[in-house]
Amino acid sequence: MDVPHLTAVDTTRAARVLDEVRSAALAGQRTPVAPRPVIGQSWQRMLRGGVDPDHGVRSGLLTHEEVQRRRESSALRHVLPILREGLLSVADVAHHIMVVADEDGRLLWREGSAPVLRKADGIGFEVGADWREEVVGTNGVGTPAVTGRPVQVFAAEHFVRSHAAWTCAGAPIRDPRDGRLIGVVDVSGPLETMHPATLAWVDSVAKLAEARLRETHVRSLERLRAVAAPVLARTGGRALVVDRQGWTAAVTGMPYTERLTLPASVSAGMRWLPALGRCSLEPLAGGWLVRAADGPVTRAATRIGLDLRASRRWSVTASGGAGSWTRELSPRHAELLYLLAVHRAGRSAADLAGDVFGDPARTVTVRAELSRVRRYLGALLDHRPYRFTETAEVELLLPDDPHDLFPYSTAPFLRPRRQPVRGC
Repeated sequence: MDVPHLTAVDTTRAARVLDEVRSAALAGQRTPVAPRPVIGQSWQRMLRGGVDPDHGVRSGLLTHEEVQRRRESSALRHVLPILREGLLSVADVAHHIMVVADEDGRLLWREGSAPVLRKADGIGFEVGADWREEVVGTNGVGTPAVTGRPVQVFAAEHFVRSHAAWTCAGAPIRDPRDGRLIGVVDVSGPLETMHPATLAWVDSVAKLAEARLRETHVRSLERLRAVAAPVLARTGGRALVVDRQGWTAAVTGMPYTERLTLPASVSAGMRWLPALGRCSLEPLAGGWLVRAADGPVTRAATRIGLDLRASRRWSVTASGGAGSWTRELSPRHAELLYLLAVHRAGRSAADLAGDVFGDPARTVTVRAELSRVRRYLGALLDHRPYRFTETAEVELLLPDDPHDLFPYSTAPFLRPRRQPVRGC
């Protein structure tokens, strides 16, 4: 069903059809037409997670002080003028509101049409509220955060019945330095006021915001480079200056590398880094001076802990004689490392593409992702085939309930665990 087109042509019929689809699907009956894949998959997650479709849950609001703290610490504050300029002028006239949430799904800013703001209060769509998908069901804030892409949720496509009077279009905003989700921008309003192009409009403004963050990062590296030049001129051996996220500002005595993987918690002193081995780290204004220790880097026995117990809080820890470090993992990297941990003999790029995407031809995507993984695991991964090194001891920590392993994944190698919504 082409929901955006149907909504533009006949709002009343669209609302009726969507309500029939939702009611049938949630009752376990055959639906008159299949829900859109992004919506059907979200409903499946909600059913598995036990979200009540008939009784919406209102989370406790953050205090005013906590909202202010999150606003001041979020990179979203730097792009708020772009979001306002690109969305608010149209949103207010069209009886929409703009909402900006952080990576935890907490609403930090909310502006737009006054009557619509008052209606939003009635469903708890207010500053400080938690609008993660697993808390309030399918919606324009939580669902884009889970899928990692723009999503428009029309009327009864919302999982919770009390939200069915709304239509929302949300797009994720990512930190261009590491691809990490930092928030979601959403435009919401009554179904009859939404245009099929709303989603593309919101997504384009979100991309403008990401471009501004990228420009800000480039300028910060230029400032750090000016600080680094005289420091590196006095430094012998292999050394580089990086910002607090590991992006390289300047280098001496070694080939240039775009980014150096730093420990999750960085402090001055001797540290072991995957790309360089044992190094000394010294703080600089806005970054770190990293000096590589003399002598070759050896591939000593290392213990790798892959912790997949907590949903969306996956991590990998590497430890050995030179110390240890931990890094949080994206969903895709967690899936790939899980596959390599299960298949210690290794997997080819085609094998992994089939496991993750159901298409062995998507080897370019797999190689690109594993290239990013190697930035922080370095010599602990071999290739041809891809595998952990023989000297690495790998410990796999899994949730007690197998259904809790990657609950939001669409990877084919996990599909046998899933029970589809009938009619989807």
